[in-house]
Amino acid sequence: MPVIDTDVCIIGGGITAAMLAETLSEVRPGLSITIVEAGNALFDRAARDEARRRAIEYGENPWPGDFIADQTGAEGLIALTMAVGGLALRWGGACNRFSVEDLRLESLYGLAVDWPIAWDDLERWYVEAERRLNVFGDPGAYPADRRSAPYPVPAQPLSYNLRLLREWAEQSGTQFDPLPMAHNLTPFGGRGACCLLDTCGQVCPTGARYSPDYTITQLVEARRVTLHTRTLVRRLLLDDTRDTIAAAQAVHRDRPDDPVEYRARTFVLAAGHAWSPYLLLLSANTRFPDGLANRSGTVGRYMNGHKFLSAQVSIDTQLYPGQLSTYSLISRRYFRCPPDRPFVRHDTRVWESAAGRGPRLRGNGGRLLMGDELLNDWRGRTRGGSVRLRAYYDIHPDRSSGITLNPAARNTWGDPLPKLVHTFDAASIAREAATQAHIHGVFNELARADNGRVNSTSEGEYLDHPAGGCRMGTDPASSVCDSYGRTHDHENLFVVGAPTLPTGGCTNGTLTFVALTLRSAERIAEGFPRTRAQARMQAEV
Repeated sequence: MPVIDTDVCIIGGGITAAMLAETLSEVRPGLSITIVEAGNALFDRAARDEARRRAIEYGENPWPGDFIADQTGAEGLIALTMAVGGLALRWGGACNRFSVEDLRLESLYGLAVDWPIAWDDLERWYVEAERRLNVFGDPGAYPADRRSAPYPVPAQPLSYNLRLLREWAEQSGTQFDPLPMAHNLTPFGGRGACCLLDTCGQVCPTGARYSPDYTITQLVEARRVTLHTRTLVRRLLLDDTRDTIAAAQAVHRDRPDDPVEYRARTFVLAAGHAWSPYLLLLSANTRFPDGLANRSGTVGRYMNGHKFLSAQVSIDTQLYPGQLSTYSLISRRYFRCPPDRPFVRHDTRVWESAAGRGPRLRGNGGRLLMGDELLNDWRGRTRGGSVRLRAYYDIHPDRSSGITLNPAARNTWGDPLPKLVHTFDAASIAREAATQAHIHGVFNELARADNGRVNSTSEGEYLDHPAGGCRMGTDPASSVCDSYGRTHDHENLFVVGAPTLPTGGCTNGTLTFVALTLRSAERIAEGFPRTRAQARMQAEV
């Protein structure tokens, strides 16, 4: 069996792996870092252009190789992306922060639990996450959400549509601001600038929207990390005499009968909300019969995220869809909930709806349309405007909300696959009807302006931005890891990002996953004191 020795072995190749590896390689230059990813490396710049072109011209799936066939039997997951870049290959780039309330739910409201981290500490890492992702935003929005530094880039100017929608939405008395996003407005980090191509939901051909595969490729080319793709880690193995992790046992997908073993001083699970706790459960042994890091019995439990409601609204104002439709407006008005009022927390999003309303290149009879003729045809077919509304709302997990191993679904090697079922605590269930009624009231209040009509409403069928499964805490009896992601049971095993969240907030979670990972990176680096050579290398960098 081949044995690969490294200082740090990172399992998973998504956004948290990229941020962790980049930070460690800067703070401790010369450290040997290996990223082990089960999926493929999908893209280079030319492949992005071609994938986008074929998606537009032929309606092809631009992500044909982003999954592993025999892992797709996992139940309850909202996405099965396993590739270099992970789920952030497809994300929209939204970079909202959580708020102080998220960290103090129990203290302020008697709900869920408090996070084992102070706001000022987390906020410092939000700043660093925004810098690394090159986030643009409006630093003056909502002064109550205090910031210690401005966004790296001022907010992208609003499109014609969004300017009109902001005027419309703020007639309700609610403030709306540009959504903070990890999109380059000028080239940054080896990635291009946004060209307003409006294919963010397919493939960004320039890399303007942050994508972790760029970061990992750059680290590999600079020989700061080693990347092993198509390599599935099946078990973590304990040391024979201590409760430390001795090795990660894996198999290369092109050589299914030839296992490979990774040995490291520090192991880091960066495989996301489902696969990180899953691997701990799968690694059960005689000393940890319920799974590694699971003396508390909380691995795979308290899986969280947030629910959401959506609405489609028609207004009389003329809008022209297709102007960077992933860019939107957000209100944080209802992030704050006075402790003496019924608990309702949600964000509110407004953006254009382009479904079936794009311009056509050929008119009746197939004649090519160009210039003013194309615009006049488009205007004639798009009377008024169609608006999407959405609100993510705060809902808290029950202990039973979790990942289990499903013996009825197995991969090539016979390993049971994960099954995820979300359940909510009694307080969340009791208040949900009132929360939804409040959100529908906000939607109706918005729609009243400009002869607005709510055409339809819907409730999300899943939890968005899922997290949990390895929640952090100060008490080893009720949590899996400390606030830095170090597992209570194994001093050389860390979990980073989404799995560590005790609760899922009420807005996009990716920036929080990254901020917590960067904080973990600092603690992991402390386990590798700098040598004189490393100090010299860092000074040169």
